[in-house]
Amino acid sequence: MATKTPVFPSAEETMKHPSYPSVIWNLEPDRKGKCPVAQGRGGPLNIAWEIHGHGPSKIIFIMGLAGLKTSWQRQTKHFGHDNAARYSVLILDNRGMGESDVPYVRYTTSAMALDALDVLTHVGWSAPRSVHLFGISMGGMIAQELAFAAPSLFASLTLLCTAPWIENTKPLLENLRERASMLIPKTADRSIADTSLKLFPADWLVMPDEAAELPNDATPRCGPADGGEGYGRFDSNFQRFQAQELVKRSTPGLFSIRGFLQQLVAAGWHHKSPAQLRQLADAVGRDRIAVLHGTDDNMIDVHHGRLLAKHLEPGVVEFIDGMGHAPIMDRVPWMNRWLADRIATVESWNP
Repeated sequence: MATKTPVFPSAEETMKHPSYPSVIWNLEPDRKGKCPVAQGRGGPLNIAWEIHGHGPSKIIFIMGLAGLKTSWQRQTKHFGHDNAARYSVLILDNRGMGESDVPYVRYTTSAMALDALDVLTHVGWSAPRSVHLFGISMGGMIAQELAFAAPSLFASLTLLCTAPWIENTKPLLENLRERASMLIPKTADRSIADTSLKLFPADWLVMPDEAAELPNDATPRCGPADGGEGYGRFDSNFQRFQAQELVKRSTPGLFSIRGFLQQLVAAGWHHKSPAQLRQLADAVGRDRIAVLHGTDDNMIDVHHGRLLAKHLEPGVVEFIDGMGHAPIMDRVPWMNRWLADRIATVESWNP
């Protein structure tokens, strides 16, 4: 029997919800700025970045297609605010999105990786084996290129729900329909609903909005919620995701179709060969690499995670039953615990 498509609230309903003004948390960074990157390779262009926390364990989070710095807010709060004395968290907007520039050139994951490397140098994160690199989806592709370019910089590399290259894992007609649908104009309601069903399990989307611990008065360096009503809950997990997407799309300068398509080209053409993956693993160190993928990932099929594991032979491989494409949002406590444990394990090798 086919799974029934959930009934979701409209954009208009969600924008009237009392929690809508507070969906983006006012997490105050310790440092922030815009770094001029790509000197001599088509730049300069500016990449927006923030550092949250001041602890010795340094983490850089690399976001996926059309994501923003604020897409990491559940991890930013946990590591960079609730545990700010232990961790320092670097987040950035990839070229084409958010507060970063949208250059009119062909984007590649290798160029976006060099953007991130320029930012790391700019903020002074350059000591060998000092940075934990965590990339999701297209961000995992960028992370592969970043680790390939500067392998000795990273204490650990975690590749979440990503691919060494994209292979067709569906019948030809279904694959063509899906590709065509990405280019057909849609209403915000339809576009966000379709995206949500690619990112998350349908049963999770209709559950109450309880996946994340919201900021409160005790959260360090967190401003009051916009709207004056505090950080409130939505009616469902879908509605929280929908609200974040609506803020992104309705705030001038944060999202453009051109930037999205240019990032899409970068992700679609990403390719690290088996030989390059072996070279990467040799240089970073296989024990420092982890590959995680969900068996129910509807955006990047788990087949791609198996390809990464086959060619990298990483120290940690986990294929998680029932997990979708975005555990940073739908499995927040587990994801944060997993990353904290992983960092502690790696750092115990060189106390």
